[in-house]
Amino acid sequence: MNDRLIPWVLPFTVFLLWFLSSEMEIVPLYLFPHPFEVAQSGWSYIFGKIGDEPYAGRFVYDLAASCTRISLGFGLAVMTALPLGLMSGRNRFVHRLLGTSVDGLRAVPGITWLPLAMVWFGIGIKTTVFLVGMAAFFPIYLNSATGAREVDPLLLQAGAMMGVNRFNAVFRILIPAAMPSIVTGLRLGLGISWAYLVLGELTGVPNGLGAIIMDARMVGRTDIIVVGIFLVSVIGRLSDLLLKLLLRFCFKNAL
Repeated sequence: MNDRLIPWVLPFTVFLLWFLSSEMEIVPLYLFPHPFEVAQSGWSYIFGKIGDEPYAGRFVYDLAASCTRISLGFGLAVMTALPLGLMSGRNRFVHRLLGTSVDGLRAVPGITWLPLAMVWFGIGIKTTVFLVGMAAFFPIYLNSATGAREVDPLLLQAGAMMGVNRFNAVFRILIPAAMPSIVTGLRLGLGISWAYLVLGELTGVPNGLGAIIMDARMVGRTDIIVVGIFLVSVIGRLSDLLLKLLLRFCFKNAL
């Protein structure tokens, strides 16, 4: 089998089983609609004209709202977790200072932060950004710390002997050497960000991919729910590929 076809075997199998179960009505269509009905609803949602149907033409606005929240939350997590993780991996005092607190907070399920975030920030972008940033922080921090901790001290000593000061050594030696772990943390953080984005948008915000799923549930539009789930999956995968391309461009030997 062609290697390019292998990733599509499982999605095709799932689609085939879905199609057959719908045709034979093994599962009631009001619980899990026919794939053709979902495709028609998805086409209307993405390419339709606003006003023709309840959800027609909303995709661009929902996508823009969700991407804005993801960008802000994930960016906030990177700016805080990456430097703290690198310092924790190389400095024993920082590790002892942060380790217990980070591990304790990491054990708290993300959904338990939702009520407190709504009290602090209300319903809107701030709550979602907080949830996304909180969720993405931990994998980025932990993987960055692990990568920095595993860097051979001889590399830093060799750099010092060649005249590289401590500040430059972080960017020239430490980060490149720890990059495989950093990349893993960033990808995990971005994937988790999409899950918590949907959680944040289920709170009653007027737009976003998560908001459309919640709104469709309220009015019994199972087809739109499936469309929303599918789009989150596809866009999440595309964002992961975009992150990999960006990292490959910035650090050619990272991936």
